[in-house]
Amino acid sequence: MSQFFQIHPDNPQARLIKQAVEIIRKGGVVIYPTDSSYAIGCQIGDKGAIERVRRLRKLDDKHNFTLICRDLSQLGLFAKIDTGAFRLLKAHVPGPYTFILNATREVPRLLLHDKRRTIGLRVPDHPISHALLEELGEPLMSVSLIMPGETLPMTDPYEMRQLLEHQVDLIIDGGFGGVSASTVINLAEGEPQVVRVGCGDPAPFMAEA
Repeated sequence: MSQFFQIHPDNPQARLIKQAVEIIRKGGVVIYPTDSSYAIGCQIGDKGAIERVRRLRKLDDKHNFTLICRDLSQLGLFAKIDTGAFRLLKAHVPGPYTFILNATREVPRLLLHDKRRTIGLRVPDHPISHALLEELGEPLMSVSLIMPGETLPMTDPYEMRQLLEHQVDLIIDGGFGGVSASTVINLAEGEPQVVRVGCGDPAPFMAEA
């Protein structure tokens, strides 16, 4: 049975953040809030935890995972960023966007798309996410909490608890979540391409294209 932490969305309790990160480091799968919607996360190199996330979401091996990063400098360790991409990232990070970029060697192979060697990266603007990443000291592997057969993310932590308490190790209740996932922008091929419209405004990237 999973643990259930009620963490303040604006002033996260340091004690609970430390406990949450201990669970992640021990191979745990956690549900946590971001600035777009709730997400499922685990350590980036933990094969067992990543397989659990795949099974929970019923994802195939072609699904693009996302690395949730603390800030732009951490993101730069895991992605190849040219001058144009850096300018766009600097203007929109942190925020409710996922950027698809070419991965560096720092990204574990099991997270990469076989043919494209790309990875999704994002820096959420949410105090709980930021506190977790600060304490962890590395990105979280993450996917949106959209259950199989559904099109929208789950929003109610108590419903998450009822449905998923035997499938994850921790659910962080940071209040009701958003109903839209992040907006996905592909920057791996030069000109920006809007892949998915979510809660982040796609207009600045359409203007660039």
